[in-house]
Amino acid sequence: MPHSNFNTQNPTLPLNETARAAARLRQDSLTKPPGSLGRLEQVVIELAAMRGREKPRIERPWISIFAGDHGIVAEGVSAFPQAVTQQMLANFVNGGAAISVLARAAGVPLEVIDVGTLAPAPLPGVLWAKAGDGSANFCQEPAMSEAQLAHCLALGRDAVERALASGGDLFIGGEMGIGNTTAAAALSCALLGLPGRDLAGPGTGLDAGGVSHKAEVIDRALALHGFLPSPPGSEALRCLGGFEIAALAGAYIACAQQGLPVLVDGFITTAAALAACRMNPGARDWLLFAHASAEPGHALLLAALDAEPLLRLEMRLGEGSGAAMALPLLRLACELHGGMATFAEAGVSGGKSDGN
Repeated sequence: MPHSNFNTQNPTLPLNETARAAARLRQDSLTKPPGSLGRLEQVVIELAAMRGREKPRIERPWISIFAGDHGIVAEGVSAFPQAVTQQMLANFVNGGAAISVLARAAGVPLEVIDVGTLAPAPLPGVLWAKAGDGSANFCQEPAMSEAQLAHCLALGRDAVERALASGGDLFIGGEMGIGNTTAAAALSCALLGLPGRDLAGPGTGLDAGGVSHKAEVIDRALALHGFLPSPPGSEALRCLGGFEIAALAGAYIACAQQGLPVLVDGFITTAAALAACRMNPGARDWLLFAHASAEPGHALLLAALDAEPLLRLEMRLGEGSGAAMALPLLRLACELHGGMATFAEAGVSGGKSDGN
């Protein structure tokens, strides 16, 4: 259980601008045309500012998967039955899920936290820290109480503290919960002041009729909670979010407060990131973005956060899988930045180039 109250309004740590400038200077002096490594150059400069080092490295990344069930499933918004949430928890810890394979391949610790599934008892290998037996149907009432929201935010903070205690230098958050694309879309609609049709997508595999129904459900929820104009991030989370989405938001704020870089996954985690940034704007400085999800609403979230993801692979699995897929690329960007010779070191003449 969360060990103390968590003040999401506490200031975040500032980025190290001296390290950013040093990293940019180094990039400009490496034996290549400036800009020829594209986004790999910019992301490592961003990471240098976060880590406070001219040559940042990622040596001990950490993955936390938060799982919760959703009352909104009662509205028929998912192509999969709700029992899949619990079944996937077992799959995570038994090593059979995509994120399990990716974490194993990368040598990264993976923890799974039940923040509010319908599981009646703790599952072996899963941290048991439930805020309740699934969130409420937010077409009828708020998804969670103030106490449940505080509990979930603090669970996210606690995951970050475990990562830091293990020596973690990059945080990846993932999620599992049948119905959570609807919660993420509704939350995003509220925060962006948009109707359901702009963010509703197929999720686990809805057809066009299913997507249209999902949008209608979201619009009903927005009308019920009176979210015009856009509400504060915490109120939107309480009324429309899910337990795992709230935990992710708490984790992102805690990372920014404690100076731990974040690699954000896809649609659902980016919705959590937007809520986190609305609650504490300083959190944005500590977020890197892994991939552009095939879920249609993700592009709007990335634009709202002025985010440019590393990968575009048409993935939409969740679980933190897109971030885990981008992790080797981020590590290679660091290796290039730190390991390439400068023009002076290599005795190579610098000059203008078109980069081709």
